Amino acid sequence: MAKNITLSVDEEVLKKVRILAAKQDTTVNAIVRAHLEALAGANEDREKRRLEALANLREMSKNSGVKLGKNYKFSREDAYEERLR
Repeated sequence: MAKNITLSVDEEVLKKVRILAAKQDTTVNAIVRAHLEALAGANEDREKRRLEALANLREMSKNSGVKLGKNYKFSREDAYEERLR
């Protein structure tokens, strides 16, 4: 269900958007609606990618075979182990 909203827009901006809408054979309302829909979709996509990345990170951590424990702290030797070989 569509809801009506009221926006305050600078007169010059509205004038330019009306011209743009006329050139595109559409309305200011349609342009604003499309932009808001794209914005909402972008947020949904971003959240989906974030959740996928988190799931991948958890899976990699689970499969890494490293068991550090809750209070484990890296030592200097751990940090440079590869270089010391």
